[in-house]
Amino acid sequence: MNIKILCPESADCSDYYETIKRIKEVAVERNITISFEVVEDMEAIRLYSVVGTPAILIDGKIAHLGGVPARKKVEAWFAQSLR
Repeated sequence: MNIKILCPESADCSDYYETIKRIKEVAVERNITISFEVVEDMEAIRLYSVVGTPAILIDGKIAHLGGVPARKKVEAWFAQSLR
């Protein structure tokens, strides 16, 4: 599972660290291998046409915009990836 987190360097993405922590916790609990890529360059972020940060893309698809996703939402992403 490839996860990209989009958060511009200039933005206050205080939710960013909590988001990463939550995703990693669920991945470890479910024994799922994930790869993270953090995109901070604003020009690169604009290519995704997102309206909120941090934005989370899973396998190239926008899964979440702004704020920390609820744990149940993260669990649902992993459940869906196992299908």
